Amino acid sequence: MTPPRPAPLRPALRDAAMRWIADDPDPATRAELQQVLAAAMADSDGSADELADRMAGMLRFGTAGLRGPVRAGPAGMNVAVVRRATAGLAAWLARDGVRGTVVVGRDARHGSEAFAAAAAEVLAGAGFTVRTLPSPLPTPVLAFAVRELGAVAGVQITASHNPPADNGYKVYLADGAQLAPPSDAEIEAAIGAAPAAVSIPTGGAIQTADVTDAYLERVGRMPRGAARQLRVALTPMHGVGGATAVHALHRAGFTDVHVVPSQAAPDPDFPTVSFPNPEEPGATDALLALAAEVDADLAVALDPDADRCALAVPGRDGWRMLTGDETGVLLGDHLLRSGGYDDPLVATTVVSSSMLASVAEAYGARYAETLTGFKWIVRGGPGLVFGYEEALGYCVDPDAVRDKDGIAAAVLACDLAAGLKDAGRGLPDRLDELAVAHGVYRTEGVSLRMEPAARDAAVERLRSAPPEGWTAERPAPDVLVLRREGERLVIRPSGTEPKLKAYLQVVEPVPDADGLAAARTAAGTRLDRMRDEVHTLLRSKEGA
Repeated sequence: MTPPRPAPLRPALRDAAMRWIADDPDPATRAELQQVLAAAMADSDGSADELADRMAGMLRFGTAGLRGPVRAGPAGMNVAVVRRATAGLAAWLARDGVRGTVVVGRDARHGSEAFAAAAAEVLAGAGFTVRTLPSPLPTPVLAFAVRELGAVAGVQITASHNPPADNGYKVYLADGAQLAPPSDAEIEAAIGAAPAAVSIPTGGAIQTADVTDAYLERVGRMPRGAARQLRVALTPMHGVGGATAVHALHRAGFTDVHVVPSQAAPDPDFPTVSFPNPEEPGATDALLALAAEVDADLAVALDPDADRCALAVPGRDGWRMLTGDETGVLLGDHLLRSGGYDDPLVATTVVSSSMLASVAEAYGARYAETLTGFKWIVRGGPGLVFGYEEALGYCVDPDAVRDKDGIAAAVLACDLAAGLKDAGRGLPDRLDELAVAHGVYRTEGVSLRMEPAARDAAVERLRSAPPEGWTAERPAPDVLVLRREGERLVIRPSGTEPKLKAYLQVVEPVPDADGLAAARTAAGTRLDRMRDEVHTLLRSKEGA
C-alpha cells in the first residue's frame, strides 16, 4: 500500500517563514530556517510539519519567562526571540518613564552566551544601565544581584533542569522575586507589540558586575551551629553550581567536600544523565556511588542552575534520597529551632506536605499555604524566614534571595547534619523525632495522561460533586483540594502536558516512639489504598 503523501506547504506558512527569515538578525538561525523552508518547499517528508511547528507562534511568556528548544523560528529560543522578549520587557519596565539598572546572567547551556548578550544589548539600547555577570553562574546569584545592586529587574538565561536541547529566559523584578500575575500577561502583550527583531535598537554601555563574593559571604554566614566535621559528596549535574557551591561550603567551614568528577564541569550536553533533574530515576546514581566510596555523611545534588537541591543520607540498607518534603521540614525545623526571629513566618504550597504547619505551631511561628511556585511562596506574607516546595526548592534566606536557592540550602543542610553528627546522630534520627512529635506524613504525586477536555471535565465534576466523605475547596481556578480526616488530595492540570496531576497526603498519628514503626506501616498502607482510590476515581470520571 502506498503511504500517504505529506501535506503540501501552505502559502501562508511559506510567507510567514520568509518574513521571519528576513527579520532575523542572526545569520546562523536565518540559514537554519532557510534550510527547513527549502525542504518543505521541495515536499520532503515531514518538512512542512517541522516548519509549521517552528512557526506555530511565539514562545509563551509566563511567570517563568520563556522556555523552549534552541532552534530557529518564533517557537524556539534564539537571538530574534530573545531580542523581541527583551524589547517587550524594556517597554514594560519603562512604562512610567523611569529607567534603572538591569542585571543579566546566564548558565552554560547551548546558546546562553549569545542570548545573554542579545538581552543586554537591547536593554542598553532602550536606555537602561546594564550590568552583566562575569561568567556562567547559578540562578540564585542573579536573584541575589538584583537586590544587591538595587536593580529594577534581572534576566537569567537558563532552562534550569530541562533537557539539553532547551534554554530559557527568566525574569526577576526589583523586589528580587519572580514575576507574578498580571505582570507576566502585561509583558507578553508588550512583546507582542515589539517590532521585528532586526529593527530593535541595540547598543550602549554594558558593564560587568561581579557579586559572587558578596553572595558567598552571605551564604557563608548562614550556619547556626559550631560543628563542622562533615564529609560531603556533591554533584552539580554538569551545571554551573559546582564551583560556587564548593566555595560556599568552604566559606561556611565545610571543607571535606568530594565532587563527582564526571559531572563537575559545566557541559550543555549533560552526557552522564538521561535527564538533568535530581528527581529523575538514575540521575543521582553517580553521586550515591561516590558517597559510598568516600564514606560521606551527606550527599548533595544540585540541578544544573543550582536553584534546587536534593539530599541523600546513609542508612542500614545503603544510601537513600530524601523527598523534597522531608528536606523541607528538616530545614524549616532547623531554622525555627535555632531561633532569633521576631514573629517568623514559614510557607509552603498546597501540594507540599502540611507537616510544616504543625512544626510552625510548635514554635509559635506563623504558617502560610500558597499556590504552587516560588512567585507565591515568597509573597506568602511579612516576616518570611523560610519557604519550600516539594519539588526540591528551598528559600532559606529570603532577605538575600527571594527564590529557591540550592546552594544556600546545601549549606544549611550541612550545618544541621554536622550538628547532629557531633551528637552521634543523623538526619534520619531527626526525621524520627519530628514524626513522633507531629505524626507520620506520607506524600506522593500521581500523573495521569488525559486530554485537556476530559481532564478539565473530570476536575469540574469532582468539584461540583465531591466523592462521599470528602470536602472540596478551590483555592485557584485550576486547583481542586479534597480533604477528609487525615487525608488530602490536590488535583491540578499540568501546565505543559496533557496530564492531570494528583498530590496525595496521609497523616498517621504516632502515640509514642515505640509506635513509630507501626505508624509508618499504617501510613504506607493508607497511601497505597488512597492511590488506588484516586486512580479509580479519576479514570472513572475521565470515562464518564
